[in-house]
Amino acid sequence: MDVHVTFAGRGDLGGQIYRQIKAAVLDGRLLPGQPLPPSRELARRLAVSRNTVTGAYDRLTADGLAESRVGAGIFVRAAITAPGFPPASSGGESAVLPLPLWTDLTVPGPDFFADTPQYDLRPGIPDVRLFPFEAWRRLTSQMLRASSMGTGMPIDPAGLLALRAAIARHIGVSRAVHATAENIIITQGIQQALDLVGRVLLRPGDCVAIEDPCYPLVRELFRSMGAEVVGVEVDPEGMRVDALPDHARIVYVTPSHQFPLGMPMSLPRRLALLDWARGRDAIVVEDDYDTEFRYGGRPLQPLHSLDSAGRVIYVGTFSKIMLPVLRMGFVVAPAALWAALRAAKYVADWHSPEPTQAALVGFLEEGLLAKHIRRMRREYQARHDRIVDLLAADFADALTVIPSAVGLHVAAWTHPGIDARAVAAHARGRGVGVFPLSQFRMSKGPDGLIVGYGAIPLTDVDEALDLLRSTIEENRLTTATRAVRRAGP
Repeated sequence: MDVHVTFAGRGDLGGQIYRQIKAAVLDGRLLPGQPLPPSRELARRLAVSRNTVTGAYDRLTADGLAESRVGAGIFVRAAITAPGFPPASSGGESAVLPLPLWTDLTVPGPDFFADTPQYDLRPGIPDVRLFPFEAWRRLTSQMLRASSMGTGMPIDPAGLLALRAAIARHIGVSRAVHATAENIIITQGIQQALDLVGRVLLRPGDCVAIEDPCYPLVRELFRSMGAEVVGVEVDPEGMRVDALPDHARIVYVTPSHQFPLGMPMSLPRRLALLDWARGRDAIVVEDDYDTEFRYGGRPLQPLHSLDSAGRVIYVGTFSKIMLPVLRMGFVVAPAALWAALRAAKYVADWHSPEPTQAALVGFLEEGLLAKHIRRMRREYQARHDRIVDLLAADFADALTVIPSAVGLHVAAWTHPGIDARAVAAHARGRGVGVFPLSQFRMSKGPDGLIVGYGAIPLTDVDEALDLLRSTIEENRLTTATRAVRRAGP
């Protein structure tokens, strides 16, 4: 390790080296088994005699914090608690505080990301076990060779031209989205795509209309930009255009598969939304969420294909159809906005990782993505059908399934007497991860449960739903008992 040591004055140099390395060991910055710099090298870097460094190392060894290994060097041992030694600190209280907005935003804690339930029924999580890792490893290995890397200099913020062209062909064939490489910008997933759109189009106080319920991160992102975020009611035909605020600058929708309820936006409603945007000089952001996984019914034309006025920004991601950790998405921008969005990408993080982009080119061009989607569609449809059948057969007195034939989850309204939030919390204690619908609402409304099937094997579905069913029954009994107690004798 390149240990950082500084001197305060010229006295007791060995003691200063000893105390600073000791502090690094005791507060965990230096871990057991890590090698300390050779005494000759550290002496040269600190411009002190070698005896000064070896003296400090001898004291560390005597304290049991370091050990010498013949022919290998000196290494950190497990830290021994020193009496009176202060605990590690990040710097104590700070007089610098963030804007209040950033303390109000809801961000899951570390446990949310680290803890995976035994039966994972959370929405929007694909089955990474079925991903073609060998093919992806081959492609990424090719891109990480010196001959493929070129100069290693940063690339165009818009992304590799070959990838943009491949994506244009992919969405042109699979979604009838008419785009060229010159319309596309590569992003780090949907969230960054929306961030770039907001940077380019929004002033503080501008209105953004989103579906209610909706994906919470969309709401929080636009709020963080100082926008007025208004939730708009969703009915069986999708977002209610007649309920849109007249002053909305951006309308964000998931028309192919409304998240989280699951219904598609009807064609008349799509045309009405485009007419509304033209009449009010607004922009529509179309998130073509989960459209690759369709199990029935005819696909509707994307808003982007129906738009003749250049008012639709189409955003997509590879997170659900490949791996969420790849963080690879894209924006299809109207010509008038492309240069500004490219500039916003440049100032945000310059560009997305080139090796990943280059590997994705091969994944698309070799037909591997299309093959993977076909395989996953078959697997997810089997899970979807089994869950819908079980919900209809065993949960009819507790849940009403919202019809949906797209995506990686189904939603269901809970019947009176069932507390969806309590059910989700208790189910998690039994190893079943499921979300209440209210978690995605901006306003009050009917509650329900969202049951995902992307991450759970088909063989585990029955057992997971058995546990969920018993949890609902216990919750209903508890709710009824409380009602009787409140009513009194």
